[in-house]
This record gives sequence, C-alpha cells and structure tokens, in this order.
Amino acid sequence: MTTNSSPQLWLYDTTLRDGTQREGLSVSIEDKLRIAKRLDQLGVPFIEGGWPGANPKDVQFFWQLQEDPLKQAEIVAFCSTRRPNSTAATEPMLQDILAAGTRWVTIFGKSWDLHVTTSLKTTLEENLAMIRDTIEYLRSQGRRIIYDAEHWFDGYKHNPDYALQTLEAAIASGAEWLVLCDTNGGTLPHEIGQIVQDVSSHLSFVISQESMKKDDGQRTIPQIGIHTHNDSEMAVANAIAAVMAGAKMVQGTINGYGERCGNANLCSLIPNLQLKLGYSCITEDQLTQLTEASRFVSEVVNLAPDEHAPFVGLSAFAHKGGIHVSAVERNPLTYEHIQPEQVGNHRRIVISEQSGLSNVLAKARSFGIDLDQLKAEAKQILQRLKDLESEGFQFEAAEASFALLMHEALGGRQKFFEVKGFQVHCDLIEGKETSNALATVKIAVDGKNILEAAEGNGPVAALDAALRKALVNFYPQIATFDLTDYKVRILNGYTGTAAKTRVLVESGNGRQRWTTVGVSTNILEASYQAVVEGLEYGLLLHSQAETAVKASS
Repeated sequence: MTTNSSPQLWLYDTTLRDGTQREGLSVSIEDKLRIAKRLDQLGVPFIEGGWPGANPKDVQFFWQLQEDPLKQAEIVAFCSTRRPNSTAATEPMLQDILAAGTRWVTIFGKSWDLHVTTSLKTTLEENLAMIRDTIEYLRSQGRRIIYDAEHWFDGYKHNPDYALQTLEAAIASGAEWLVLCDTNGGTLPHEIGQIVQDVSSHLSFVISQESMKKDDGQRTIPQIGIHTHNDSEMAVANAIAAVMAGAKMVQGTINGYGERCGNANLCSLIPNLQLKLGYSCITEDQLTQLTEASRFVSEVVNLAPDEHAPFVGLSAFAHKGGIHVSAVERNPLTYEHIQPEQVGNHRRIVISEQSGLSNVLAKARSFGIDLDQLKAEAKQILQRLKDLESEGFQFEAAEASFALLMHEALGGRQKFFEVKGFQVHCDLIEGKETSNALATVKIAVDGKNILEAAEGNGPVAALDAALRKALVNFYPQIATFDLTDYKVRILNGYTGTAAKTRVLVESGNGRQRWTTVGVSTNILEASYQAVVEGLEYGLLLHSQAETAVKASS
C-alpha cells in the first residue's frame, strides 16, 4: 500500500507508438483515442501518442486531442534527432512535431557508435551535434524534452566513453529526462542495475563541474528513466532493476505489446512497483482498474487477452488442485501473493478432473449454491464431473455447463425448453466460395411443440438461428444473446475423421459472458449441445436477475 510519503515514480505509456509495432496489431484513429482516454483514466502521467508526420493517422490523432484534450495525462509526440549534415530549424519532420501542439516531446538519438557509423553513416561528432541541435531547437520553441537514448546499454558496453558523451550532449541542450533504452532487449538485470548506478554517478559529477553550473551555482540533474524490451524475457525485471538503482521514469506498454517480443508490461510493473516495492505510481482506486484496462485495450486492438498474464489474467488467481483450493478457502495467503481485488481481478475456483470436494463446494458457493450440508450430492457432482471429463468434456473452460450440471444433480435444473430433434442440410454449389445451410428444429415449451427452420452461412449458424427463432416469442430476452466465440478441438486425431470433437461456445448478453461445452464424434451434435446449453444458461441468468429485482422491491 502506498502513502503520501511513498517515493514517486513516473509512468510513461508507449502502447500507441511502440506497442503498435507488434506484428499483427493495427489500430484506427478512433482506437487510439479510446485507448488514450482509458490510460488517462488509469492515471498514467505520460502517454506517447505516436510520431507526427510519419503517417496521416498520427497527425490526425494529435489534431483531435488538441480539440478534445485529455483530463490529466501529458500526451507526448515522438521523433528522432535531425538528419546528419542539416539543421534542426530546417528539418521538416520537426515542424510536424511542433504542429502536434504537445508540451512534451520525446527525441531519440543514437548511443551506440556502431549505429552512428553503420546506420546513420556519419561521424561520432556529427551525431553529438544532431542531439544538441535538435533539443536546443525544440527548447527554443517552448517544448520540454524527454531524451530516449536508443541502444543505450549495448552502446555503453561497447564504448562507454562515447555513450556518456551522448547523454552529456542531451544534458547541455536542456533535456529534462534521460531514458536509457535496452532496445535489443538482451541485457540482464544485474547489468541494468550496475549501469544505471554508473550513469547516475557520472552525471552527478558532470553537473557539478563549473562549466555546467547556472549563474547561481545550482543546476538540476536530469532524471533518469528506463525503457526495456522483452527479447530475453527480462523486460519487467530489467525495469525494476533500473528503478532500484535510481531510475524515476518507467516506460512500457499495456499487456507488454511491442515489436518482436514486446516491451515491459505495465500491467505487471505497476503492481510490482506499487504493492511490492512501495512506490507511488497511480492511486489505489486507479490500481483497481488495472485488470479492466488491460482487457479493454486487448479488446480494442482485437487481440485475445493472455489468460495466464500475472495480476490481470483470468487465471492469475485461479485455483485448480484440490489441496490448493482447500487451503486458499481457509486463508488466501497460502496460495495468493496479493489480494486479487487490489488490481481489479478476482479469485476463481477451477473445476476439472483434478478437482477435490473442496473445489466443488467452493464453485457451488460462487454460483449461490450451498452444498455444505449436502455432502452426498456434492460427491455425486464430483464423480459426475470426473466421468464427463474422462469422456472429453472440459469444465474449467465451461463453467456455465458445470453450473447447469450442479442444478441438475440437485434436482433444480429449470426446463425452459426441450429440444425434440433437429436436422441440418447443407448445399455446396460448385463454383461458389460459400455453402448454404438450412436447419430445422423441433422444440417444446410449456407442453407446446414448435417447428422452425432458419438458414445460415454454415450448419452451426443455421442451427443457432433456428433455435433462437423458435424460442424468441416465448423468451424475448434471447434477442440480446450473442454467440461471441466458437472453438473446436479434436480430442483423438489418430482416428481421423471419426475422432471425438470438443466444442466450446462463448455467449454473452452485453453485460456478462459465459461458456458451455459439448462433446461428440459428430461435430454438429457437439455444437448442438454447447449452443443449447448456452441459451439455457442465458435464460437462467435472466431468471435469477428478475428474481433478485422482485426480492429487493
């Protein structure tokens, strides 16, 4: 827990620039604006919006934020130093930076002599001039500068004297932050910590020299920041090592998105720094929004959330083994390193063939079912669970199906409808890329038989449409149900086309999501099981909500 006396760390999010360099990730202007506003709510002080002038999208993004500014965060424009053998005042890309209208600008420059001579194809002295000229020009235009020392750690290890000269050039020109970048992601934590300490000591000495003093004999030492990549699976550890060595700014991305293997994951860094090390990053209330922010960003960029991500993943506080569940029910400290609610997550008890009776009892309570006094029924449910999982069912990923199983075992499974039978017919027409499917279903509701048919672009879509068409007049709320995901897995592929298939169907109603499962050697039968239970569980949720409203009124 942080207090008013907790040391301050400055978070710098680069999801909208470095994060979008991840392979397969693409965002629109609207997406970038939504993410920026969500990060603003989270309390991130610096949000890097992109490189104005590099593409029309980033130009428009900064223009729109001028019209509708963020509430508390500083939006930051990103750019390189000027080109060799030119001047900053005549550099077109710096005019785009000024037009972006941001108070803060991040300029990156070369720290590694190899890059100066090989990539820029210029002299080491000209690179220093590029750093000085660019920062001085932007400072003359009223901008505040964060200097990203690109490839800093590799440069320092190969030629420490020259790497330090690049930082001295940035200091002399007026940079307020010096961010040391592990651009290749190959440095280890012990190296990071030692080098950050060395740099801090060197800069203190440089600033103390008379030639670097202000007229009053005082000069503020620029603060050090850290920017790490995850190519060695060390980005978070390296960022923490830098902070422990004195860095005051931490750069990273939500969910660790970034080029190649990604950047330091702010969703892991923030709770580690704040809850474990006592630094002040964001408020406690904002910290409880972390899980939701992580999932919001993954939804906007259209990438599946990492369910096993630390702190914010669906499985971060999931307990599967019976011994674990029994212990955590008595005292969560036995198998949880923090309270899930501190980061906006929650504890989950997972049901599977490895479960013990404690899993069943805990899972039942999460569904509002008290089995403490019904040990015989609880054991029957556990045995039924193990029998079905041996046949290929998977209830840890289909908790809605397990809830229905419990209600049935206890004799309380509500019969909203009964499927009497179904048929699916597919037409594959030569020369056409898609096939048409027609499904016919016969169901009974309150003793009344209904026969309906519907078309779809495939057999499962047609079956789902026919079921909804038959039921919507009896249960209008079905119109709000959506099938949000559909997964198929072959369980015994060695049997070829006769293999058993497991189908997982995720459904939602705009507020909640639930998953159901079906297993059969017939993929349509497996799909039917999962789709039908998805509709049934949605109706159960609606019925429970109505009951709760009536009870409270």
